[in-house]
Amino acid sequence: MDRVYESCHSSYLSMGLSAAFRLVAVSGCLLLLCGSSWGINATVPLVIWHGMGDSCCNPLSMGAMKKMVEEEVPGIYVLSLMIGKSVIQDTENGFFMDVNAQVSFACDQLAKDPKLKGGYNAMGFSQGSQFLRALVQRCPDPPMKNLISVGGQHQGVFGLPRCPGESSHICDWIRKMLNSGAYTDIVQKHLVQAQYWHDPLNDDLYKKHSLFLADINQERVVNETYKKNLMSLNKFVMVKFLQDTMVDPVDSEWFGFYKPGQDKELETLQESAIYKEDRLGLAQMDSAGKLVFLATDGDHLQFTREWFNENLLPYLH
Repeated sequence: MDRVYESCHSSYLSMGLSAAFRLVAVSGCLLLLCGSSWGINATVPLVIWHGMGDSCCNPLSMGAMKKMVEEEVPGIYVLSLMIGKSVIQDTENGFFMDVNAQVSFACDQLAKDPKLKGGYNAMGFSQGSQFLRALVQRCPDPPMKNLISVGGQHQGVFGLPRCPGESSHICDWIRKMLNSGAYTDIVQKHLVQAQYWHDPLNDDLYKKHSLFLADINQERVVNETYKKNLMSLNKFVMVKFLQDTMVDPVDSEWFGFYKPGQDKELETLQESAIYKEDRLGLAQMDSAGKLVFLATDGDHLQFTREWFNENLLPYLH
């Protein structure tokens, strides 16, 4: 598969009987000593969370991603999160279900999965990335080891240039709702994209009324538990798409955003207050080499299997 997401990749030696028994004995000891590294426990499970307009099991996107990872990492357990009781409900919830309720739903699902109790890696696509970050901040059990954000919007968005596939009519309606009042109670409670809408021209409104993003980004108060849990990650990998036509601003994919009070000049994560005040522990993580910034020359969520294998696969082991 060239594009992983778009339209989504003995000889026998002669030996005496006693030598054979010794070999079996030694092999048995090694298996006992290395049980966590061999056999069915050889791989770290992977949890993936899809983006807007997608579902857990779309054969052209998440279904293909799950299959590709299973081919590349034999024996791995991959859980593609379904938020709801059906694929249709899962897709709709990506537009209309309170994000905090979605995170709680996922938290409960992961806690009940015996295959994840030893920990797992997580990979989010687009908005699924910031939802998974909320998951690690709020739900440390089972523990998340590595978080891979593929085109996630960690400082939110201030614009919705386009939407995927057949969801365009929904996106037109969403744009109207966001422009008419992203921070009204009814829009915040019933529109997912409003919950990570970040208006740099109305910073006070954003901090006061954002139900999701302002909370996980510690905009109102610093929750030390959030900070501690995020810092427990081994690696936080962020992928930025250099030709992205969907995320505005694209710098949000590397935790950057507009400088406060205007919507023209951008600042990096390292230049931002969230980093300088270290409200999430990102500065300490950066110093410790836990933050990984990757870029690829493609539009939103477009990358090759070769690029994935070279750049992301190492974080799934």
